[in-house]
Amino acid sequence: MIEVKNLTKCYGKITAVDDISFTVGTGEILGFLGPNGAGKSTTMNIITGYISSTSGTVTVDGTEILKEPKATKKKIGYLPEIPPLYVDMTVRKYLEFMFELKQVKLPRKEHINEVMRLSGLERHGRRIIKNLSKGFRQRVGLAQALLGNPPVIILDEPTVGLDPKQIIEIRKLIKGLGKKHTVILSSHVLSEISATCDRVIIIADGKIVADAKTEELYSVLSDRQRLIVTAEGKSSLIMTELNKIPEVARVNRDTAAGRGVFKYSIEFIAGADIRRSVFNAMMRINCPILEMVSGDGSLEELYLKLTENAKGEEN
Repeated sequence: MIEVKNLTKCYGKITAVDDISFTVGTGEILGFLGPNGAGKSTTMNIITGYISSTSGTVTVDGTEILKEPKATKKKIGYLPEIPPLYVDMTVRKYLEFMFELKQVKLPRKEHINEVMRLSGLERHGRRIIKNLSKGFRQRVGLAQALLGNPPVIILDEPTVGLDPKQIIEIRKLIKGLGKKHTVILSSHVLSEISATCDRVIIIADGKIVADAKTEELYSVLSDRQRLIVTAEGKSSLIMTELNKIPEVARVNRDTAAGRGVFKYSIEFIAGADIRRSVFNAMMRINCPILEMVSGDGSLEELYLKLTENAKGEEN
């Protein structure tokens, strides 16, 4: 559906996007992740045709954005970080205006009603946009991106500044869009991307540093996984027994969870499943396991390390 090939954007001596290439399949929700200033918004703006690239190509559903800009833009619905709203209009009047501006050929009333339904705006058509909460303004911006049923939806930081309830609601909307549209979602928040997207591309200093399906991201960023075990018993005995497990690389004793009870952080080879081995080891030394949970929360640490390393290499 989307093919980005050798894309580069320079501003004088500054390279904002540095020779990146990737593809996005039909119906896929792609997360474009990176710290502020990594080149995410620049890439989004090039894909949508708002700015031109220094070199490289962007093809959307068979048409190239620079060679056929009008035809390509009709295939894209875009929600920038700051939604392009006319805040003195009502929601319906604004969508009717955008309908005409985009020259949508579908039946106007029926299509706008459908877009409002998809965006959760059915009861807000007569409200003036400036009186809406930020979350509902985002919904209005999303509704205008859906006008014309474009096959591709591009969302630049769609949940920035929203409260937790609004974030959850927008996430549900985005997941629903993935059933009928190809979606690119940019963010600098790892949890946002991992909760919403099928696949993640991480960009740092204008370069792609990782590309993987969401569930595989941890193993891509690290050759180890982590398990957190809370167990009761002699600490030195527990650590000795856990270190005997072949797949285990390292065991650290963490915080005390009670008298004679500690948490143990077990790092092991990515792709292995050591839960049964841990259970059997604790059975042998008669030290009961009180809790066992995945420690993949360290994904954030790996993400920060990966993006910082890319920055260090650039310097």
